[in-house]
Amino acid sequence: MSAHEFTVDDLKRILREGAGADEGVDLDGDILDTDFESLGYESLAMLETGGRIEREFAVTLDDDTLTEARTPRALIDAVNGLLVPSGAA
Repeated sequence: MSAHEFTVDDLKRILREGAGADEGVDLDGDILDTDFESLGYESLAMLETGGRIEREFAVTLDDDTLTEARTPRALIDAVNGLLVPSGAA
């Protein structure tokens, strides 16, 4: 799709679309530094999330990236590190 910046709002939307949201978790709160497991997203949900990010943002996330990025902030940083800035080729 596009190489715009991957934001927390993008991540929240993808999490909800792919794996839903745990009833006890408020994704609209300050979740940037909350562990994905605490948010109710286990490894299978994160694989689905990673696949959706790859398709939408045209990046490739290896398994290590998904397992090492334990918080939304870490995953957002990892994805943004893979995006090609607009105008760059």
